[in-house]
Amino acid sequence: MKKIFLSAILAGMVIGFGGTVFLSVENTVIGSLFFTIGLFVVCTRGLHLFTGKVCYLFDNDAAYAKTLPVIWFGNLAGTAIIAALEQFTRLASLDARAQAICALKLSEPLFGAFILAIFCNVMIYIGVEGYRSNPHELGKYLALFFGVCVFILCGFEHCVANMYYFTMGGAWSGRAILYLLVMTLGNAVGGVIGPVTRKILTK
Repeated sequence: MKKIFLSAILAGMVIGFGGTVFLSVENTVIGSLFFTIGLFVVCTRGLHLFTGKVCYLFDNDAAYAKTLPVIWFGNLAGTAIIAALEQFTRLASLDARAQAICALKLSEPLFGAFILAIFCNVMIYIGVEGYRSNPHELGKYLALFFGVCVFILCGFEHCVANMYYFTMGGAWSGRAILYLLVMTLGNAVGGVIGPVTRKILTK
């Protein structure tokens, strides 16, 4: 579990870097494109990211399910480390934009946030599974890039990315925790839709 937790911290850190890029540029298309660095590193280095691992919940045993909370908290720690360290640099000025993003996310009705989180992990599954199963090198990376860019440009909710935004924007509160838990549940539901549908169709 220690290795999984450390891997999850690293995954959270690279997602934090992706979030930093997104906050640093005005153009959301460019921001979404370079945010992909997070999932790219996670997939190529085999790191543990909750939103990716939860997609394969029903493909594994109970021991796998027990690692998911460990991964979630590791991701939280990783994103917090990046956001905290950035406060000692000129990147601290990004907190204003992070606050605006957080305010928008927390103004969404809870059920709306849940639906947007489901949509997000449908796209994450498309990206991760495309990377895992596409026999062509170019196809692997295009799946990652398109999956991530679509969820960001559509404004879907990614619980790990939001961990970074909430910390960077100083937005943690009881409401933010509630929203993050709802988004986590939505990501879990969205992540298993693809694998479950595939099993049904291939029976």
